[in-house]
Amino acid sequence: MEIKNHFGVYGVCLQEGKLLCIEKTRGPYQHRFDLPGGSQELGEGLTETLKREVLEETGYTLSRYSNPRMYDVLVQEEGQDFAVHHIMAFYDIVLDFENSQQSLPQEVLDGNNDSAKAIWLPLEQITEENASPLVLKVKVELLGFPKLELTRYNNWKVKEKKEKK
Repeated sequence: MEIKNHFGVYGVCLQEGKLLCIEKTRGPYQHRFDLPGGSQELGEGLTETLKREVLEETGYTLSRYSNPRMYDVLVQEEGQDFAVHHIMAFYDIVLDFENSQQSLPQEVLDGNNDSAKAIWLPLEQITEENASPLVLKVKVELLGFPKLELTRYNNWKVKEKKEKK
């Protein structure tokens, strides 16, 4: 089986028991809650990526970031003959509400981003059925049980969008 590497930088913001998440519109985590963040652009530093991605996906600027740490997961989508080794740098972030945009950037509104909107999700509502592996890693970390070893998701199901009734 082929393994593809993916590296990303992500922000972890917990306020009043709620985690800042985004709703993914594409990729293996589509229609699930994910952390704001993503891939570095050429020549970009980790914290530059963090600030840019959080702004692009949520409309929030950062006032602080701290506590960098690394995790990884191996995700094999159902029916695929390859897996993605997702390596992630997490930073705790504090948002600058006073200087943040009132709405999401135009590229999000135009559908040119892989996130639909930002949402504050209570920790108890985060499940394997509605969240990405990144959010699941953060949940166990925030509950005091960090999983430092490689987590494997075999036969990962990409969710189809539910039709409105």
